[in-house]
Amino acid sequence: PAALSTVIGLGRKEEEGESVPTAAATMSAASKTPTYQIRPEYRQRISVNEMKVVIKSVVKEELEGKTYQTESVQDQTTAIADKIRNRLRDLQKPRYKFFVQVVIGEQRGEGVRMGCRTFWDADTDAYASETYVNDSLFCVATAYGVYLY
Repeated sequence: PAALSTVIGLGRKEEEGESVPTAAATMSAASKTPTYQIRPEYRQRISVNEMKVVIKSVVKEELEGKTYQTESVQDQTTAIADKIRNRLRDLQKPRYKFFVQVVIGEQRGEGVRMGCRTFWDADTDAYASETYVNDSLFCVATAYGVYLY
């Protein structure tokens, strides 16, 4: 508080009856403006298309030519989810947290329905989902990018 009052006290200097702002006054006014950013800048927002490219490339790398094996599915889903999350982090979007869900199932010609409910800010948060199918298995990978206020 003492330093703050000193800076405020040095805000103007009097020269021959004129009041002239000094550098201290300019810095004082600038320091009073809030620097906390509630929303990301336009170029810092996460793009659904960027997320889809990452998801699609990872899923294809990991599952192309593979067959469904019950014993290894748990490890595969974990590895794919971790790889997607790490590559999304590599996009270097500040203050974004990424959540990834991967489901792998055996291809038997049956239908599968998946759903999700979220509560978020549609201006800053996003999600992307990609599906991979071959003769033996199917995979649905979904990533959520949430901006931390």
